[in-house]
Amino acid sequence: MILGVCGWLGNKTGLEEKHVRIIFLLSALLAGVGVGLYLILWIVKIVTK
Repeated sequence: MILGVCGWLGNKTGLEEKHVRIIFLLSALLAGVGVGLYLILWIVKIVTK
């Protein structure tokens, strides 16, 4: 949402952006993995441009 990762990942996987956001939110709240994964995917997004 802040860095555009959800929209980028949604386009890459064919999922809707809101579903990707829900997955990240649940993973951040339940397992705490979502924040780190979001930052890693942001770096991947920047490098693959």
